[in-house]
Amino acid sequence: MEERQVEFRNVSFRYQEDMPWVLKNVNFTIGPDEWVAIIGHNGSGKSTIAKLMNGLLFPQEGEVYVGGTKVNADTVWDVRKQVGMVFQNPDNQFVGTTVRDDVAFGMENHGMPRDLMVNRIQQSLKAVRMEEFERHEPHRLSGGQKQRIAIAGVLAVSPEFIILDEATAMLDPKGRKEIMQTVSDVQQERDLSLITITHDLQEVTMASRVIVMNGGEIWMEGSPRDVFSKKDHLTEIGLDTPFVSKMADHLKKEGVRLSREPLNHQELLEDLCISRSTM
Repeated sequence: MEERQVEFRNVSFRYQEDMPWVLKNVNFTIGPDEWVAIIGHNGSGKSTIAKLMNGLLFPQEGEVYVGGTKVNADTVWDVRKQVGMVFQNPDNQFVGTTVRDDVAFGMENHGMPRDLMVNRIQQSLKAVRMEEFERHEPHRLSGGQKQRIAIAGVLAVSPEFIILDEATAMLDPKGRKEIMQTVSDVQQERDLSLITITHDLQEVTMASRVIVMNGGEIWMEGSPRDVFSKKDHLTEIGLDTPFVSKMADHLKKEGVRLSREPLNHQELLEDLCISRSTM
């Protein structure tokens, strides 16, 4: 088994014995340096997947492996050194009186030596462009700044995988864009595997692969371009598609030829320019 990967093998989960299964026989692998977006409507099982990766929950059936280690009560603390998690509300992750204290918290829990901690704090804050806020009080920061600090705290532990569980849901569009650009930069610099649980369609277009959950099962899987090209299927299970994708469909119905499913406005404009030049 590849050590730098997350693997779900026939995983099923429910919160109580008399409740329906939230996940049903789920199988997938997330490889090194991959960015995977997991989407689905509320109750589809996507956030449960995140908690199973991090050892906050354990499956009743099947197995979850992180970096070649089976996730269970005996290995959970080793797994959490490899898997960092950023939640929707950063205030729930803050425990220190300063930004520095918060970034240091996870490393203290793992018993890292002080010299290493000091170096990691500086590196992590620099990675999210927040090095000037080291002595600030977290609760005085903006929502986007708080989420950057939460990400820095995860980076400081130097995980192989980072999960963002609706991490931009409470931010305005500008804040969401800044956080996702930060995350994208960090992933490329540090060779991380990134898992985003999200409703934000623009986040999905940045991923290399998309897993669509429906009724506790993997309903569709593919690149963002492949997934968003199946608009009718997504609509069937109550999911939306990006505005640019809808615009492309409208143009096709009007007879405009496009070479691909556009993921952003730039791609659509490029295709329109090519189409016009060949008329």
